[in-house]
Amino acid sequence: MASTYPQSTGTQVLDHPTGNEGARHRLPRQSSRSSAPLLGVTAVTAAFGATAFAQAPAAAPAIVSPDEASDGLLAADPGLALAARIQQQADGQRTAADESARIAAAKDAEAKRAAQQAEAKLASHTLPVADYTLSAEFGQAGVHWSRLHTGLDFAARTGTPVVAIGAGTITSAGWSGSYGYRIIQTLPDGTEIWYCHLYRISVATGRVTPGTVLGSVGATGNVTGPHLHLEVRPGGGAPIDPLPWLQKLGLQP
Repeated sequence: MASTYPQSTGTQVLDHPTGNEGARHRLPRQSSRSSAPLLGVTAVTAAFGATAFAQAPAAAPAIVSPDEASDGLLAADPGLALAARIQQQADGQRTAADESARIAAAKDAEAKRAAQQAEAKLASHTLPVADYTLSAEFGQAGVHWSRLHTGLDFAARTGTPVVAIGAGTITSAGWSGSYGYRIIQTLPDGTEIWYCHLYRISVATGRVTPGTVLGSVGATGNVTGPHLHLEVRPGGGAPIDPLPWLQKLGLQP
């Protein structure tokens, strides 16, 4: 009859046969429910966890942009939010004022340029007589002309200086029948300007600049009184109305 031994919580007694059948040697064996192996696994797991934790890089700190931080402050403080809105409005008004000032400055600069161009244009051209009265216009009919009037008459006292309207070359000067004493000036574009009924001729040839005294007002040729008869002939051809031609130069007779 086999003997029964009480079991402990940690070991179990086994019967092992030996050379002496009557003798039995008891050897302890760890039970499958023993805590020793569990302790070993727990220790390994803990060691592995500690190593993994040591090797794992530290989590990077959260990066918050200045705008996000500012938004957070504004949300937390209504006073700051109101001040920010006021500042934004002030910035917007300042930007609009700066833009208006820039546009105004650009307009002023453009006006100054236009004025300077007008002055330069006037400096390059001048009316032929300083003190005068317009006594006859282009195309006007009269008993003193065989056909319609071909120029513009500047009535002035005898001896009043007659000057060159623009830069050009004197290509003819002398007596010309009904025109009396006449000077022809040719401009760079080929336009001829006839200065007629002169009392005196001061420049008979060569280049002249605007304002150069060419002669003086007279009453020579077919006239009823002293005046300058001015004709404008583009390319030396038929005469045109001098009035709009002078106005295009910025001159107002």
